[in-house]
Amino acid sequence: MREIIFFILFITFCLNAKSQSIDYRILKSINQNEHSAWDKTMNTVSNSVFPIMLATPISLIGVGYAQNNQTILRDGFKSAISIGLNAALTSGLKLAVNRKRPFVKYPNDIIQRTHVGKYSFPSGHTSNAFAAATALTLSSKKWYVAVPSYAYACLVGYSRMRLGVHFPSDVLGGMVIGIGASLLVFQADKWLQTQSLIR
Repeated sequence: MREIIFFILFITFCLNAKSQSIDYRILKSINQNEHSAWDKTMNTVSNSVFPIMLATPISLIGVGYAQNNQTILRDGFKSAISIGLNAALTSGLKLAVNRKRPFVKYPNDIIQRTHVGKYSFPSGHTSNAFAAATALTLSSKKWYVAVPSYAYACLVGYSRMRLGVHFPSDVLGGMVIGIGASLLVFQADKWLQTQSLIR
């Protein structure tokens, strides 16, 4: 786990040091111009993350109980743990990296279109969306679940840039953390089950 955190911090440093102008240029191209209907849609997408994040494990646990299916039930609990781990990692990194929001750093160029907290890296909305999408995909193992789940998570990441509250590197960091948290929990559970079979 420590290695993953150091890797993410290293990527953040490299992105800040070498490609800050690219980060800024991409964000500016996404954020500029006024499109009120589109911006309302992006706000709705952003605001939908937390209900969907909570609905993922709850629905799996509910289906598991209703069908008396221990596999689905276990996947529901793993999804909840994945999302919790992701939230802890994201919050910890926000405090550790302490990156300013783009509209604070570039007040004359980046338009803030929603209310947010103080720190920018990584994008919590994006990490939550990708953690839920990955947990749902690993639980179902169906392409028709994976494709819309990841398409939604990508739209969430885009929305955070359109609303002017995250740099592209924040979104990329959120994506890596969200996917990584779910993969880690599901792989750890697989390993634990293998160990119990060996004994």
